[in-house]
Amino acid sequence: MTVTIYHNPRCSKSRQTLELIREAGIEPEIVEYLKIGWTEALLKDLFAKAEIPAREALRAKQAPAPELGLTKADDATILAAMITHPVLVERPIVVVGNQAAICRPPERVSDLLDKG
Repeated sequence: MTVTIYHNPRCSKSRQTLELIREAGIEPEIVEYLKIGWTEALLKDLFAKAEIPAREALRAKQAPAPELGLTKADDATILAAMITHPVLVERPIVVVGNQAAICRPPERVSDLLDKG
């Protein structure tokens, strides 16, 4: 089973999720998205696999979301802002096969791994 975690090592929830994956006996592919950024195609694919709109993955209270007026923006505007400001994407996102989820709380990763 291939597992990918879009990870921020400075985030405690992301670190906890990574630990849970490893406790399940899986060494995931780790993508530090703050270093490499996002593409529109990747975000659209992740959100499709998670079956969520971009708005549900937005860290709405995180700067610069409020300053950019993203709380009332449409998904296309939110997506563009996420590409420009990678920190706006909620973390961590874990992908198992054709499914993905934002693993907040970290225990959500268990359901995803069970389905994979």
